[in-house]
Amino acid sequence: MSEKAIKETMFIEQYCPLDGDKISFTRQQGSDFAKQVADDFNPLHNIEAKRFCVPGDLLFSVIIAKAGLHKEMSFNFSGMVNDGIALTFPNEINENFAVNDDKDKTYLSVAASGEKTHCPSLIDALTKAYVDFSGHTFPDILVKLMTENNVMINPARPMVMYQCMKINLERLDIKTLSLQLAQTSLSIEGKRGDAWLEFDLISEGEVVGHGKKHMLLSGLREYCQDSVDAMVEQYKNSKENYHSAPSS
Repeated sequence: MSEKAIKETMFIEQYCPLDGDKISFTRQQGSDFAKQVADDFNPLHNIEAKRFCVPGDLLFSVIIAKAGLHKEMSFNFSGMVNDGIALTFPNEINENFAVNDDKDKTYLSVAASGEKTHCPSLIDALTKAYVDFSGHTFPDILVKLMTENNVMINPARPMVMYQCMKINLERLDIKTLSLQLAQTSLSIEGKRGDAWLEFDLISEGEVVGHGKKHMLLSGLREYCQDSVDAMVEQYKNSKENYHSAPSS
């Protein structure tokens, strides 16, 4: 990737450096990305969280900023990334790449095929559109799915894990991109739920691609409206408190 392309992709560089093959994230970087870019207030991304986790969308964003955007890509997450773990990110992807730590543990596997672009405008547009969509999964999408299926996650330990995401672009000769939810589904097996969120990618009114996100919901139990309302209220309060807090 050229220095010029990296410099133009300043959007992601605000949250982590892109130079070098190994990148680690601080709790501040992960939390800022979740809250400021994704508008995501999952407690796992709070700086003080005991089980802090770097947002999967930040890893996705770094990969396409460094290695480029292919027409067809899939991202499979296999481990939670804590702060301070140095990960090896690709400068290019030849079919497959595993994002590993120094002990060769894999946290994310990427597959890519088809034409590739390093166009900063397109990569920036896709990153912002997808991350914004992804960050609003709860409560906007998941609460509706849980209501329809009469289940809910554990209010005391709300675990929703990012499993994988696939994207398929028909064209790369575009610079603007928006995302629109197309279809959702939730399959349940015991206390586990698999949520699939399908979306269309749109440029200047034309559908130019599709994608699908898979999330794992654990600790499912019978739906309780009061408990769900309390979870949503707590989530909204966290967001309001963050935005109303004085800047340091």
